[in-house]
Amino acid sequence: MTPNSRNGVGRAGVATLICGALAAGGLAAAGVTALEPGAAAASSHREAPLISGTPQYDNTDVYAFVSPDKPDTTTIVANWIPFEEPAGGPNFFTFAEDAQYDLHIDNNGDAQGELLYRFTFKTHVKNKKTFLYNTGPVESLDDPDLNVTQTYDIDLLKLKDQQLVSRTKIANDVPVAPSNVGKASMPDYAKLRKDAVHHLAGGAMSFAGQADDPFFLDLRVFDLLYGGNLSEVGNDTLKGYNVNSIALQVPTHMITESAEQPIVGIWSTTQRKNAQGHFTQVSRLGMPLVNEVVNPIKDKDKFNASAPWNDGQFLKNVTNPELPKLIEGIYKIPAPAEPRNDLVDVFLKGVEGLNQPPNVRPAEELRLNTSIKPAAKPKRLGVLDGDNAGFPNGRRLTDDVIDAALQVVEGELVGAKNDLGDAVNKNDKKFEKAFPYVALPTEGSRGPLAKGVSGGNDVRNQLGDALSPAGSSSGGSTDTTLIAASAGAGALGVLLVGAALLWWRRMRERAY
Repeated sequence: MTPNSRNGVGRAGVATLICGALAAGGLAAAGVTALEPGAAAASSHREAPLISGTPQYDNTDVYAFVSPDKPDTTTIVANWIPFEEPAGGPNFFTFAEDAQYDLHIDNNGDAQGELLYRFTFKTHVKNKKTFLYNTGPVESLDDPDLNVTQTYDIDLLKLKDQQLVSRTKIANDVPVAPSNVGKASMPDYAKLRKDAVHHLAGGAMSFAGQADDPFFLDLRVFDLLYGGNLSEVGNDTLKGYNVNSIALQVPTHMITESAEQPIVGIWSTTQRKNAQGHFTQVSRLGMPLVNEVVNPIKDKDKFNASAPWNDGQFLKNVTNPELPKLIEGIYKIPAPAEPRNDLVDVFLKGVEGLNQPPNVRPAEELRLNTSIKPAAKPKRLGVLDGDNAGFPNGRRLTDDVIDAALQVVEGELVGAKNDLGDAVNKNDKKFEKAFPYVALPTEGSRGPLAKGVSGGNDVRNQLGDALSPAGSSSGGSTDTTLIAASAGAGALGVLLVGAALLWWRRMRERAY
């Protein structure tokens, strides 16, 4: 892959031509000042018919990179549950208890996993007589007011030729970082995140919990050419949404075959327990965008249930891709000649001399050369811009995989130079500098302040005063008067006001 420096400035003519592809395939030109259409879709957010109806099992993205602050370690981040609305209470977002969330590592290029890290979860409820996720401000992961909690175990399975060699439990009953309900409920969420980082034996670390969705792109392409208003493009439509993250950081020597063969292939799967008590694979993800825009609808569910060593059945989807033909059919931009062996290298084998292992068997995996040290100043286009520590050599959180993948699909590696992209070049939140690196989740209480409120605890104090009994030091209406006033709203109004009364009393007791 030839490095090709980019400054992000595209050509208006290219933008005009590519706009039409939005309606057909969701691809657009980036970097233009007037028309900056958006990209196709999230990496694996609701990408297949069956998995779109079961978000707890839907793996949205996988990242793998040499840890920037600990270059002798490798970090894997895998996310689940797309489009988590931060205010989605009262149940908020938990990992499924009837699922196995697996991280697979192929360290010899045979398309079979030699190592498998399996995360399984349990849910715990302190008080089942309340509808509340938390019954007061939460200050720690073991706070009695955190009513709904989860813990996880990690099992390390070592395999050879798809047969189990050994199984070792490396973590047991580790607390999960909760959903970020809001500032009143979780005044110091960063502390909860920090406390959820777990140290494993041998210098490894793990994390499970909610995070900001690190994928960035403009998704509104599905509204048929942005509703006809191309002035409203280039926005990160995943901004403000969260995901559930699993992160694992391990000393690199623990996952590579040897110092002489430092390339690993990584992918994740979700297995769900069926009615007979057996686990069935329902989701799979390695390289971004493959099941989203490379596989046709007829293959999407099959891909999610399949294994990399059987990927020969999907080869034609890569060598004869639909996407370039859509662009050519609409705007006469010539599609690169087929078969697209350049895409086989990027998506199925790794780039020779960079991240292609010896004797590689073509398979859809995220391939990472762990011997390449982290870049001091990462470039969002990764290898395309001369930064060999970035995508498609693994995938960092900051890598702009939409732009990079689109440029490759449109022939960047076979002489068709282009500056295609989606005009969204970075995440809306800054990533953390230490493990687990993902940004803190957006809190459920986000939004503008109420009218007449200047900030701080004004709303909480006003509600607390309103719910204080007559004659109390804070003044305000009596409990009975307040509840009676709600009678016009019916029984539900009484119930809600009663719950609010108990809630705010408890918060005031703790806060003051």
